[in-house]
Amino acid sequence: MATAASAHGGEHGEHVGWTFDPWVTVPLAVLLLVFLVGRERLGRRSTKSPPGPWAFLGGWTVLTLSLVSPLHQGGEQSFTLHMIEHELIMLVATLLLAASHSGGILAWGLPAPARRWLGGSWKAPLSTLWRRLTDPITATVVQSIVMWAWHAPALFDRALDSRGWHIAQHMSFIIASLLFWSAMLNPRRGGYLLSAACLFVTSLVEGALGALMALSQSPWYAAYAAMGMSGIGVDPTTDQQLAGLVMWIPGGAVHGAAAVWLLYRWLSSEGGRAVRFR
Repeated sequence: MATAASAHGGEHGEHVGWTFDPWVTVPLAVLLLVFLVGRERLGRRSTKSPPGPWAFLGGWTVLTLSLVSPLHQGGEQSFTLHMIEHELIMLVATLLLAASHSGGILAWGLPAPARRWLGGSWKAPLSTLWRRLTDPITATVVQSIVMWAWHAPALFDRALDSRGWHIAQHMSFIIASLLFWSAMLNPRRGGYLLSAACLFVTSLVEGALGALMALSQSPWYAAYAAMGMSGIGVDPTTDQQLAGLVMWIPGGAVHGAAAVWLLYRWLSSEGGRAVRFR
């Protein structure tokens, strides 16, 4: 994985190519293999066909391309490209992975000892933890904290300077947004209405952070500020403003659209009809 040092090199014409860091590619390959094995095993044991693979494969593909394509290395030279990478992870890849409901398939893809362990004495505590973390309010708070904390200059600069911290940043985004979308797509406490409210709040939280970046007149992050010109041919301040717009507008649009869809689901449900006709 490239670091801030390579970002400065990119200023002088360093080639931007694919990133095949084994700390990234191996887990992604293992995840895909486990999914494919799980589908094959489940298909042999069940009279019904497993759910279609396209949501999972779409999410996996977007996640993989975000992390290994030239977009990732380009993000070391341009904050705008870096932000596009993060938005693809949190708005597209994890949404599709959560929508695939592939937990059972992935469990069947694990070796037998791991499946027995998951189904044994650890199952109840893990299930309880999962239910708590995918509570709509909890998941919304967790994602908001992760988003704001990692964009604080001290932590973001650390991620740019260190491969380990950069991996930790991306893992935090993936886990937090998986929890968030799982909570939004499987509403329990409060139903569709609470999930819609959480999505509206998230659009405001993310939009506020993006607006601060877009309206700032100076770059926040030392590695990007040190560049005379970013990888997309603009000065660091303009690059940050464009990145802020990427966070502000697409992020708000996706969360807002999801909220409207859930409001529609709520209005179509018995609870929504009861409110309308009371």
